[in-house]
Amino acid sequence: MSGQGFNPEDMMRMFRDMAMPGTMDFQALAEAQKRNMEAMVQANRVAMEGAQAIARRNMELMQQAMAELSQAMQGAASPDGSPAEKAARQAELLKSNYERAMASMKELADLIQKSNGEALEVLNRRFTEALDEIQGMMKKG
Repeated sequence: MSGQGFNPEDMMRMFRDMAMPGTMDFQALAEAQKRNMEAMVQANRVAMEGAQAIARRNMELMQQAMAELSQAMQGAASPDGSPAEKAARQAELLKSNYERAMASMKELADLIQKSNGEALEVLNRRFTEALDEIQGMMKKG
């Protein structure tokens, strides 16, 4: 095998050169490898779609936070109320912003976990199928 990475031709040559004549169906093995690659592509697509959904939601949350910050700044600049009332409003605003930020972080973490889970499910399903295929190939041999 070459030292420059994975080469499917080297892998096939290695299996052919093994002292197990007639035990491997190389066409079935190639088809299984094709299904493995298709599963990888599908898992990558699922992961990418998840990353895009997370980025969109993160942008929505940032826009919402900026709008609320702008509104809070306008409220702070208002001449209405005593300094103690303004301080109480600011404290309440800080508390609600903190709680919203924590909820947003949890929401994004849940989205990431869901996306990763979906991508791993694709790979796990293919892995199970591949093991069954290998067992079937060995029984034929």
